[in-house]
Amino acid sequence: MRRERRGEKSQALVEFALVAPVLLLLSFGIIDFGRALYFYVTIGNTAREVARYAESATLPMPTFASAYPLAAAHSAGMTLLAPCPAGPVTGIPNSNQGWLFITEVPVPTVIEASPAANAPGGDTPAAAAGSCNAVVPASGRTTLEVTIIYNFSPVTPLVSNAVGNRIILTSHVTFTTEY
Repeated sequence: MRRERRGEKSQALVEFALVAPVLLLLSFGIIDFGRALYFYVTIGNTAREVARYAESATLPMPTFASAYPLAAAHSAGMTLLAPCPAGPVTGIPNSNQGWLFITEVPVPTVIEASPAANAPGGDTPAAAAGSCNAVVPASGRTTLEVTIIYNFSPVTPLVSNAVGNRIILTSHVTFTTEY
């Protein structure tokens, strides 16, 4: 039988205490990276599904109001809002929230007095409501763009400090209407 020297019993505990914080931080950083990648892929897929729906020539004609529930259904685990469905696209959403827009191309960044066609064809025209562009239905072969902006907040404190407590994920899909 081997006799242990004095003090060797706690050596493994001390080594674990020194290495554990680094391993835990690395593990949670990997988890945060995986979450960010999941949200990035999800907003891309959601934008493509909304564009596929909004471009279709099926009856009844697609509208933003009917496209929004589709977006919510495809963005599991995310909160998507539509503050100004026809733009302008300015600012960033609150933490762990996303914004959905269907706009003209190029995407407006200011309020326009008379915006071009900027919504699926079944939408009813609406006057600009304060800080938003009016919703102008598309007709014929109009080029529109679906934009989703998501404000991802990491849960790991060190990662949050490194990226400023947010990572802005954006997806743009351009499509031509078929109605």
